[in-house]
Amino acid sequence: MNRRFAGLILAGLTLIATGCEKMNKSAPAPRAMMVQLSALAASPQRFMAERDKLEIIESGSELKKSWESAINFCATIQCEVISSSITTPTGNSVPTGDISLRVAPEDLKKLWAYLDKLGKIAQHTTEREDKTIVVVGTEAKIKNLTSFRDSLRAMLAKPSARVQDLVEIQKQLTDTQSELDAETTQRKILADETEKVAVEISFRIAGPRGSPGGFALIWNAFRKSDSVLGDSTASLITTIVAVIPWLILILPAVWLLAKVWGRLKLRRSRTVPPPPSPTAM
Repeated sequence: MNRRFAGLILAGLTLIATGCEKMNKSAPAPRAMMVQLSALAASPQRFMAERDKLEIIESGSELKKSWESAINFCATIQCEVISSSITTPTGNSVPTGDISLRVAPEDLKKLWAYLDKLGKIAQHTTEREDKTIVVVGTEAKIKNLTSFRDSLRAMLAKPSARVQDLVEIQKQLTDTQSELDAETTQRKILADETEKVAVEISFRIAGPRGSPGGFALIWNAFRKSDSVLGDSTASLITTIVAVIPWLILILPAVWLLAKVWGRLKLRRSRTVPPPPSPTAM
């Protein structure tokens, strides 16, 4: 009886899990949308992902210092540096600096005030995206998977279960735990997006880029003349190589046509009778 009872429970759980999976896969788009809307209406909390982009104008000599200062200030508040990069001037290029941060909403004003002291904020854009449906759906999956996993563990701990049933339960338990880990990781990612604000800071130098004077333009043209000459020579060689095969066919044909035309002209001159001589009066 115990073995049969355990087998029936296992079969029932398997059918329920399989049926739910098939129902979710075969659910039409309107029904899935209704489920999302109901989850959104049932959630009193809104989960918003915010992203701010700032462009700060700095002088060339102070750009690196301001870039380092912004990174150091991030360590004094609830802030995390995701990535940072800086380029030094080489040739005609100009120095730039970029920082990607995640900041707690309550420390945003502190960050804005500090960045305003570093240089002129030329541009500040804010983007917001509602992640409530995704968060609520992920949390519901985690809850259901956790409950199903605990049920499988309880069945696995029963001493009366058959070896075949234990193998099947262990397989389902492994798959359920893997799916649960994936959903938990996704929830952590969503928490980073909704509980903190993503901030992207770009440092640029003041003044227009690439606007040299008259003598600089002449010097740049002189420096680039060798590359222009090289490109022109390469184009000429390519053209000649492309035309040579056609010349091998065209020149003999032109010579043959000229020769035939000369013979025809000579024959016509021989067959035309001479004009009559004028009679003496």
